[in-house]
Amino acid sequence: MPKQLKIRSWSFKDLPIDWLRRAESTGGSVENDVKTIITEVKEKGDAAIVQLTEEYDKVRLAPNTLRVTPEEIQEAYSQVTDEQISSLRLMAEKVSDFEKPILSQLGTATSHGGTTIRTLLYPIESVGCYIPGGQAAYPSTVIMTTVPAKVAGVPRIVVVSPPDKNGKVNPLVLVAADICAVNEIYKVGGAQAIAALAYGTNTISPVRKIVGPGSKYVTMAKILVSKDVAIDMPAGPSEVLVLADESSNPKFVAADMISQAEHSADSIAGLITTSKNLAKEVAGLLATMSDSAERTEIIQKSLQTRAFIITCDTTAEMARLANAFAPEHIEIVTQDPLALIDQVSSAGLILIGPYSPVALSDYGSGTNHVLPTGGFAHAFSGLSVLDFTRRVSVVDSSKEGLFSLRNHIRVLTEAENLPNHYKSVTARFDDES
Repeated sequence: MPKQLKIRSWSFKDLPIDWLRRAESTGGSVENDVKTIITEVKEKGDAAIVQLTEEYDKVRLAPNTLRVTPEEIQEAYSQVTDEQISSLRLMAEKVSDFEKPILSQLGTATSHGGTTIRTLLYPIESVGCYIPGGQAAYPSTVIMTTVPAKVAGVPRIVVVSPPDKNGKVNPLVLVAADICAVNEIYKVGGAQAIAALAYGTNTISPVRKIVGPGSKYVTMAKILVSKDVAIDMPAGPSEVLVLADESSNPKFVAADMISQAEHSADSIAGLITTSKNLAKEVAGLLATMSDSAERTEIIQKSLQTRAFIITCDTTAEMARLANAFAPEHIEIVTQDPLALIDQVSSAGLILIGPYSPVALSDYGSGTNHVLPTGGFAHAFSGLSVLDFTRRVSVVDSSKEGLFSLRNHIRVLTEAENLPNHYKSVTARFDDES
């Protein structure tokens, strides 16, 4: 089996034009299917949720059982270990500690010539957090989406996650949600969950913003409802791009690529290196290590269809490719990573040195792992407390302050042919002329 694992490999000068291509587009039939689901939820509400949950999750629920009860949460605690609870609490604490200082940096105020401006922050009234299910449980995503909302002061935080065949949400997800003091939890997944959060049903009231990662159907649903409700970002398959040189440990690099590949078959793991020897060693290790790894079928499918190794002559070429790809995660494991970090400008998260793997940022550092994928790091940032606030500017001018700017206002209102704007200023001084 290891000998059959072939990783796509190129040199910088021989890169194919479509090397940047991510996983298959979420357009076409996916878009049409999701549109149908959204329409059904908008028209039929809870009845559509029940029907779609039975169709996709293979479990029949009633509208009055969609919301998780306090008894179910208590039952979940009996199904997890004390060590797991402790780790979840520590993660929540670290994320909170990382997010709180961000808010304090935004309370700015400046004064000049009698005019004072400042910024006020208000929490969004309600948010919905999508937590994936299916192949794995993601209590960490509960923490990453709900803790920043709590720090921002959001009064209503809703969690949705698909039920298992017994009609239950994963106990670790429920415990994490309880630790984070969310207000409501619903046993709903897929595009129908996004539609319910956006437009509401008798059981699920709509929210102002939807956040969290999910399948291509969830991502498409978020895109389609974004004309009516705010979303964080389109978040697709997870990605890591490792920038390495001859000083890098090939086993570390291969282990990090495999850890990314185990997310799903469409996850992307890439290596860009100035060392041909490292490229060869990593390719060999990916074959042998993935063959004996847990979740080997998913890992090997991901590596064979999505992984790549690119060799470059210079670190400048490495940085150029990294910025073009704009991955979710970049690991810089070169001899002098700080020299390269200044050249890397497009990434959801940058990890420096051999002891900063993606797993650290996912579970231990306190940074958020809900990050832009699919090249969206060119324009989006990772989820943070800022995504749960509204910034409002406040202007407070004295009479003297307005008077000192009147001529400047006149010039610009005339340039834009808005004469009544200037008259609204002069009206305040007409009696003095």
